[in-house]
Amino acid sequence: MLRIEYAWWLLAAFFFAAAWMNLHDRRWPAAAFWMVLALLFAGGDFAIAAKAAGDTRPMQLAGLCVVALALLAPLMHRPAPAERPAEERLASALYFGHRLFLPAFLIPLVTIAFALIDLASKKYGFSIDWLIGSGSATLVGLVAACVIALLAALSITRSRPGLAVTEGRRLLDSLGWAALLPLVLAALGGVFTATGVGNAVAAIVANIVPTQHAFACVLAYAFGMVSFTVIMGNAFAAFPVITAGIGLPLLIRLHGADAAVVGSLGMLTGYCGTLLTPMAANFNIVPAVLLELDDRNGVIRAQWPTAVMLLALNLALMMWLAFR
Repeated sequence: MLRIEYAWWLLAAFFFAAAWMNLHDRRWPAAAFWMVLALLFAGGDFAIAAKAAGDTRPMQLAGLCVVALALLAPLMHRPAPAERPAEERLASALYFGHRLFLPAFLIPLVTIAFALIDLASKKYGFSIDWLIGSGSATLVGLVAACVIALLAALSITRSRPGLAVTEGRRLLDSLGWAALLPLVLAALGGVFTATGVGNAVAAIVANIVPTQHAFACVLAYAFGMVSFTVIMGNAFAAFPVITAGIGLPLLIRLHGADAAVVGSLGMLTGYCGTLLTPMAANFNIVPAVLLELDDRNGVIRAQWPTAVMLLALNLALMMWLAFR
């Protein structure tokens, strides 16, 4: 059976390996950062079980680990890139050709296959618990897809499995603490929702927007997703706040919009904001650094026309599909 817990343990093992290699290279802050993160991933299930039993000490320890990550992050420095000469990398790329894209294509294909199998099981009444247990089929599929893509990449390039760890560590160190931004910002969105920010947003929108018109509510929802994503840097953080404040009360409950359409297009609309903001450092700033671009905002300048066109398309699709 494939369980989502296996993904956390696999990530913990990778972070332990990254910490060990940084320790060997005497890069102490990076070694400590990845070690603390590995402990968090490895001990998550234990902390949750302890809390359910009434023992909050593991959760408190996890909170101290998060504080330690925040203190260690400014001390981390991007290492000098240790890559093969450009001529060798070009020759290797020409040799393998388009086969190099196969592992990347496998990730969405396998993930979608798991989601479709789960959908079919619910529609036709057969069980796939033997495959994914009680976890999310999409998340389990994504984990399986990443493992399959890794095996495919090793097979195509005929590389040693250890190379995946060393190259993964090199990329991880290049990204540094920014690799955690999606995870942290998604948690931030949950915190905002729990503290009632969504209700405050709903009250403000109700006083400004003519809520009796569905199109006005769609505009408020879409531009709210984009604006919060620009501010917070990630659509995962904006989604629970704006959906709780505008999507659920105004679109779904008041105007009877389809929840699946609102949710899926709302998240996609949020990603329009991701294309526009330097707060999405792992998407827009880190690539500029890794590619050594002279213009640190060059990625955003290249993406903003796509963001505007995609926003307009999402608005049209939401009006057409959500109220059918």
